[in-house]
Amino acid sequence: MGRFSRRALLLGTGAVIGAWAANRLAPWHDTLDGVPLTGPAPEGTLNDASLLSETPIAKHIILTEDPGEALVARLRAELAEAQAAGRPLCLSAARHSMGGQSLPRDGTALGWENGRIEIDSAAQTYLAPGNARWSQVIAALDPVGLSPKVMQSNHDFGLAATFSVNAHGWPVPHGPMGSTVRSLTMMLPDGEVVTCSRTENAELFGMAMGGYGLIGLILTMEVESAPNARVTPSFEQMPGTGLADAFMVALDDPAVGMAYGRLSVDRAGFLDQGLMIAYRPDADQTDLPPASGSGWVSKVAARIYRAQLYREPMKHLRWWTEASLNPRLGGSSTRNSLMNEPVATLDDGDPTRTDILHEYFVPPDRWSDFIAVCKQAIPPSYQEMLNVTIRYVAADPDSWLAYAPTPRLAAVMSFSQEMSARSEADMARLTRELIDGIAAIGGSYYLPYRPHATVEQFARVYPRAERLAAAKRLLDPQLTLRNSLWDTYLEPL
Repeated sequence: MGRFSRRALLLGTGAVIGAWAANRLAPWHDTLDGVPLTGPAPEGTLNDASLLSETPIAKHIILTEDPGEALVARLRAELAEAQAAGRPLCLSAARHSMGGQSLPRDGTALGWENGRIEIDSAAQTYLAPGNARWSQVIAALDPVGLSPKVMQSNHDFGLAATFSVNAHGWPVPHGPMGSTVRSLTMMLPDGEVVTCSRTENAELFGMAMGGYGLIGLILTMEVESAPNARVTPSFEQMPGTGLADAFMVALDDPAVGMAYGRLSVDRAGFLDQGLMIAYRPDADQTDLPPASGSGWVSKVAARIYRAQLYREPMKHLRWWTEASLNPRLGGSSTRNSLMNEPVATLDDGDPTRTDILHEYFVPPDRWSDFIAVCKQAIPPSYQEMLNVTIRYVAADPDSWLAYAPTPRLAAVMSFSQEMSARSEADMARLTRELIDGIAAIGGSYYLPYRPHATVEQFARVYPRAERLAAAKRLLDPQLTLRNSLWDTYLEPL
């Protein structure tokens, strides 16, 4: 029963819907920036999860060295070659970003596949290579009764990539994943390898946390874990405007270790209904089963999720499934099983559309204002919203590009976007309208998604960005570690 109810809850998992698309074809039925795109990305280019970021690449290689002297020597050689050629370089995992943040235009794109995870059970920490995927971390921690302390809701992402975008998850009451990193080793643009933490090279640590790979190439990371546990969800329905208060109540309960919310997305009652799901440990913590993968119910849930597209009755069915059916099913699951899910579960298989995410971070006391901003901006747009997941993020005092300088509620929105120039233009307009409205109430937006914000909006929401750009120029005078985030937003500052 626990496995069944958990998989039913996967109707629209929020943070990474659509990231599976990094290796899909990218057919267009129109043009983007005047360039027709039909069929697979041409040789010599790479794309990311948006399918809209086709980028010319001079060199693309996958490194296989262990994270020791051989890897250090190889990375130094690649850095030196890129610098001699005046090319940018980027080390990435699976390119799950949506706006070229992992793509070096006309540069060297590096991947890395090797390394092992070492666990310190007494300290509840693990030492992992930066390229490790969360699926590997769960597989290593699960047999010894441990679990990632904070990670995204899916397991496909790279560990250093998560740190570099400063992603968060739905374990509470924590901040972003970077808040669980004790220390890391990183190669700077000049080839020097340094150790960074909150006490050693602290400025470099804060710049790299949420620094999108612009500061250095992360080699290893020491990260905190948490005990794995069997947990059972509780469900509470309420008006959409009541979710902030529901989160505060859940956070006051020390037994709650994971929590998230949902908002209804049908057009007639857009965002009017809310659902709060909180997980508490079972009394019986003996004989925990191994972390499970996707079950058949996940696939059924994904079909219902996909059937919402332009079908209001299916949106009502999905909401009934989450708000009414799931509470009746009950059942428990382990913490590791809850996070051990690939993004491919929600594959839409439609080459004419792509999944695009937005994410906004709102002070809890302005939650009702956030709902009002969304109600005004989203329904009149050309976009089809399929999901909103709400999470809590504790304040982040470390990252120079912090999206949560104070505690925030994170709203992860998933849109199914037609792959046409008119839809892309409308999405850009909608994004800017939402950012203006949310910034006016003290909120922020997340940077791994489509680069539709203006430079002025970026500088307003991220006030330390200009300081980061200045420090980056001193650290990397040739601007070797570079991507579209730098080119679009930081370079102009």
